[in-house]
Amino acid sequence: MEQEWKELDTPTLLLEKEILMGNIRKMGEFARMKNVSLRPHIKTHKSVEIARLQMEHGAIGITTAKVQEAEVMAASGIKDILVAYPVSSPAKIERIIALLNQGVDLKVTVDNLDQVKILQKALEQTNHTLEVWIKVNSGLNRCGVEPGEGALELARAIILLSRLRIGGIFTHAGHSYGANGQEELERIALAEANAVVKSAEACENAGIPIVVRSVGSTPTYRLSGLVDGITEVRPGNAVFFDSIQVGLGVADRSECALTVLASVVGVYKDRMVLDTGSKTLCLDKGAHGLDSVKGYGYVVDHPELTIERLSEEHGVAVFEGSCKLRLNDKVRIIPNHACTVANMFDEYVVVDGDCVVDKWKVDARGMRK
Repeated sequence: MEQEWKELDTPTLLLEKEILMGNIRKMGEFARMKNVSLRPHIKTHKSVEIARLQMEHGAIGITTAKVQEAEVMAASGIKDILVAYPVSSPAKIERIIALLNQGVDLKVTVDNLDQVKILQKALEQTNHTLEVWIKVNSGLNRCGVEPGEGALELARAIILLSRLRIGGIFTHAGHSYGANGQEELERIALAEANAVVKSAEACENAGIPIVVRSVGSTPTYRLSGLVDGITEVRPGNAVFFDSIQVGLGVADRSECALTVLASVVGVYKDRMVLDTGSKTLCLDKGAHGLDSVKGYGYVVDHPELTIERLSEEHGVAVFEGSCKLRLNDKVRIIPNHACTVANMFDEYVVVDGDCVVDKWKVDARGMRK
């Protein structure tokens, strides 16, 4: 007899397979219809199984945040990988070279002259030429050269180096997570795409070809991916969606594939306690703030509950009036930020309706290097 998810101990990370597959297909369909490549960011799920499904449904390769994530994915047979994070430390460069030795088609982020000089020097001791992508700043003000002349200046330096070649220009509009409405989201998406196109055109006008022009960010990719000159999109969170995406109006709760199964461990006059604290749900309401996100996750089928505060092992949910939940009852919680919550678990319990159908490892869990 198949096990039902309601019988599982808690807290447990549940993954609705049908919703997951729907989200994966939609990303692939967008890429095909708009004639852009799809390179999803796997930092959301950190799962070999899910990455393979994305490759089967239209992805040409993957994006990782860290070299360790790239190592895990390469070991599984995925070879076309962008490390979307500037790499300059000798320890990481040694591991980059090891991946090249294994035949991985690796692309590494660059955004400053000192960094490219360090990469060049290290690669001179090898037979490899490393493909690098220039990251430009499109408004997040994190990493990245300034668009246009900033990108061109770095590109001119790179083409003089024997062990580096420019493969693309890309950006990440992470500030879209703080967008206040559709109009602002559209403005951010347009600026994201324009930062890449402007930079690529500046390079090509100077005789430096730019093959890939890539944008990311789940809230914006369906907008920025429409701009002429963009050739690739890199959504990450869109594989699961979460309460932040719902708050932004990017997704409906019915599209949220990931939930945390929790138990009621205490019922009191005006509150109840769940066995899901900050070590499960994370203290996350979005990196850039979002007024529409209430509490620390949405309790499915119980809109009267607001998870008001978390300690390490306790989630305190308040309610007005009455709530019919009792001790040991179970609820599912849509997390605010699926990426951070997935990183707290060793495995996904894959469900289809009420039944548990599989378990998938969070293979790159906790890999921060």
